[in-house]
Amino acid sequence: MSDEVEIKTYFKLVDVVKWIGITQFEILVNLIAFFVFTIVLTLKSSSGALDNHVSTSEWLVVFSPLFCGDFCNAYFCIIVGIRMYLGNKHRQAVNRLLWSLALLLLTSGFKYLICMKAGQSVLEYIEVFAPIIVLLQMIAIKACQSNQQS
Repeated sequence: MSDEVEIKTYFKLVDVVKWIGITQFEILVNLIAFFVFTIVLTLKSSSGALDNHVSTSEWLVVFSPLFCGDFCNAYFCIIVGIRMYLGNKHRQAVNRLLWSLALLLLTSGFKYLICMKAGQSVLEYIEVFAPIIVLLQMIAIKACQSNQQS
């Protein structure tokens, strides 16, 4: 008399990977980089280093784990692109490489603009969030295309 209860989820990892266009390994690298970033941010904040005016270069040190994660993901994407190209999947390799590099450039640009804004820059918030707006539009288009193909 065992009644199995099925938990209904709206998003599965396979769907998220298809929509965003990154692999599970890249998601893991981003999560590890974000975890290290939160530790560095907490340590800097608890030591009182972020209390008064902080320069952009100090914010870049705090954000450095995120930039290292982006660098590792870019390296991984280039390796995967080369392997796909050598495996005679030329079109898929170029599409994946272009998508991944655009995604990485937009997210890295957003992180850099956040550092600039936190470092007492005169940037407006719409300028800081512009890469994210473009990225969300790209993801929406990709999600619509993947729904048509499946």
